Amino acid sequence: MKRLVAVTLALALAGAAQASAESMVISPNGSRPSAKGPDQYFTGSVVVDPLYPANDQTSSSGGLVTFEPGARSAWHTHPAGQILIVTTGIGWVQEEGGAKREIRPGDVIWTPPGVKHWHGATAGNGMSHIAVTNMAGGKNVEWMEKVTDDQYLR
Repeated sequence: MKRLVAVTLALALAGAAQASAESMVISPNGSRPSAKGPDQYFTGSVVVDPLYPANDQTSSSGGLVTFEPGARSAWHTHPAGQILIVTTGIGWVQEEGGAKREIRPGDVIWTPPGVKHWHGATAGNGMSHIAVTNMAGGKNVEWMEKVTDDQYLR
């Protein structure tokens, strides 16, 4: 009887694991091509590695963004906010009217909807972050003017 219960339990667990595995989607590394950050939205060398798109189950998209030293985004806002998770290097973030702030690996930055800001690497160090950007009305970003060298170095 114990053996029958053990076999039945093992089969049930295997079936549950298989059912769960069939409902998961794995997007293998290398299946999402890297892209150069467009010159109209970035200054310097930036690479964007898509992680996941928004879909019917989630209203956010995710990407790994890598900035070489001196590289940065243009000023922009997010209609539904954004989370940045710094993974490597040292960077800067700045919201309009505020001081430039240093960010390091492990830092998590929440930018509320509509806050004009920029982010990027410091002048001497590269920086990477995971960006989780929420969607509103089918849009996740509103790009604006580029950050000038004077603004960046201030």
